[in-house]
Amino acid sequence: MSQPSVFTLPDVGEGLTSADVLAWLVREGDTVELNAPLVQIETEKAVVEIPSPYAGIVAQLHAAEGDTVAVGSPLVTFDVDGPVEATPPPPERQAVLVGYGVSPDDEVVRRRRRRTVAKEPRRNDLPTNRSPKATPPVRLFAKRQGIDLTTVVGTGRDGVITRGDIEAAIAGTSTAVPSLPTATRPFNGRDLASWTAGEREERIPVKGVVKSMADAMVRSAFQAPHACVWRRVDATRTVDVVRGLNERWEGAGVKISPMAIAIAGLLEGARRFPGINSTFDSENNEIIVKRFVNMGVAVDTPRGLIVPNIKDADQLNLRELAEQLRTLVSAARAGTTAPSDLSGTTLTITNVGPFDVDGAMAILPPGTGAIVAMGRVGPAPWVDGDRVVVRDVVELSLSFDHRMIDGALASQFLAFVGDFLSDPAPSLIDLMTA
Repeated sequence: MSQPSVFTLPDVGEGLTSADVLAWLVREGDTVELNAPLVQIETEKAVVEIPSPYAGIVAQLHAAEGDTVAVGSPLVTFDVDGPVEATPPPPERQAVLVGYGVSPDDEVVRRRRRRTVAKEPRRNDLPTNRSPKATPPVRLFAKRQGIDLTTVVGTGRDGVITRGDIEAAIAGTSTAVPSLPTATRPFNGRDLASWTAGEREERIPVKGVVKSMADAMVRSAFQAPHACVWRRVDATRTVDVVRGLNERWEGAGVKISPMAIAIAGLLEGARRFPGINSTFDSENNEIIVKRFVNMGVAVDTPRGLIVPNIKDADQLNLRELAEQLRTLVSAARAGTTAPSDLSGTTLTITNVGPFDVDGAMAILPPGTGAIVAMGRVGPAPWVDGDRVVVRDVVELSLSFDHRMIDGALASQFLAFVGDFLSDPAPSLIDLMTA
């Protein structure tokens, strides 16, 4: 005999009080298996896919897509056959970015369970109890464009629906019928309609990643006295080193970028000037100098700006650093960043070069003492003695918390990073073999 079982929104390991329902992966009346994908939620840090805690029938969904649900509130009611196992006790908690979350071991277990779910057939007429396959950012993009994923044929591997499939649906070259015009580049986590097709005024709810970013920037701007120094650098030798290493490692799955070299310079600079890797503890009126670097990397994602970090980056060689950087950025843009990767940043870099911008003055992530902004690397006039030559030039800026980092230390650190990029080869020889 079946009996109702209510599943409440759990603490997903980030210590937050609520989450937004991004996309339901089941419908009322569906029969689901234990650990089958149930719902995708968006918190202030990441998109999280929650598996079903029961095997049974979905009797009621207690929230609509877009609703905000408090942790502990009813999420789904199931009709379950047979006895229902008691809900396991919450896992051991540890400090994360906001409040407390579960241990990393629990996160690993959940990821393994998701990979055991049976693959879905690659066809358009999916069974009623299964959901079309798409990543969270693609689901969000489709939702905001008014596209029903069940009408879209996925062209990705194993029938996964890609952003290109959604764009084809919007353009009218697939079976889907769009309800909104083609959008421009994402803005604060949503795709805006074009200037001529959009409403005269559009209001955007501030929640999820956008809210987290806004709150963090306000706290940083009003709690930490910002100061900034700049340096323009001849990075021609960095460009040459990048080209040479990529030729050397071609086919090995490793891609070096000028940003990876810049990060290596920041790490070496932190070793020489440890005070730059510090934070101000207002509660205890102390300055904390950290002799490890969790390198934060600001990443522009479809859902907004997030800053995941490479743990203990100062212990990695150049190849490991490049691999970690690629993995970190890919996960951020796919919306799969682990909560633990968003906490504990000690030093940050942001790169505005891909937007064809020369430079910027960045705002500090809360709890850190310094952030470097890197502009585009490209040909520019450069004075060499009494000659003007064309060199690959990059502009660097360092924003810092003036409560513990003064102008002299900031200038010395940025000068060192500039010298590193001017001639990285000697230091990289050691770093590549570390």
